[in-house]
Amino acid sequence: MIYYFSGTRNSRYAAMRLGSLTGEDVRFIPQVDPYLESPDAQADRSIGFVFPVYAWGVPPIVLDFIRRLPESMIEDIRKRQLPVWCVATCGDETGMAVDMLRKALGSRGVSLAGAWSLIMPNVYVLLPGFGTDSHEIETRKLHDSIGRLESIAERVNSGRWEEDVHLGPWPGLKTALVYPLFRKWGVNTRKWHYTEACIGCGKCSMACPVGNIAMIDGRPKWGSDCTSCCACYHVCPTRAAQYGSVTRRAGQYFFKD
Repeated sequence: MIYYFSGTRNSRYAAMRLGSLTGEDVRFIPQVDPYLESPDAQADRSIGFVFPVYAWGVPPIVLDFIRRLPESMIEDIRKRQLPVWCVATCGDETGMAVDMLRKALGSRGVSLAGAWSLIMPNVYVLLPGFGTDSHEIETRKLHDSIGRLESIAERVNSGRWEEDVHLGPWPGLKTALVYPLFRKWGVNTRKWHYTEACIGCGKCSMACPVGNIAMIDGRPKWGSDCTSCCACYHVCPTRAAQYGSVTRRAGQYFFKD
């Protein structure tokens, strides 16, 4: 089984491709009730988590999902000795995100057998200094991801567990300082708004992975359950979805299936 979370579809692409290459079923975390989960004794050979790196850490929605898994499932994983692994998609580096996931699993009595990072196009645009890649870099990253995913799948299939992640410089410092601030202040739904360029197409609402955007009188209204994935901004065809003033000149990227 592969559980994944994704906003702009980078991690969705990775999870779907890995599911195809490993034969594991793939499930989207926001659509799964963790309290009802249990491994499939006939099909599951491993448990994988695929997620984007947020502020050099793990998206809170993924950590919450792990915390809420029933003890019966955790016991089954231990009893059957199912290997648990992860793939962290990132624009450039992971920081200590994998270590954060390891600790979350460890708090449930489960160890992390393998971990890999997957470099994908940058998508975070909500703070100064962050932005999307050039077309050339974006194209190269997507091309390189094909072979990388095949290599990861081969290791999962053969049980060659390893930790192969690009931490980047000062990973511990970045995760320890930035991630707590991101969790507390990095998601400000009041800053999301639409401009007069909005055409009421509803693409932002459809792209939101947690259903946080309602279309009211043909215009989007953001709720309080935002994950800061930026999907609504990137998918908007007229750039009408904006976050304060910081996204006015930012680029757009949305993985196209």
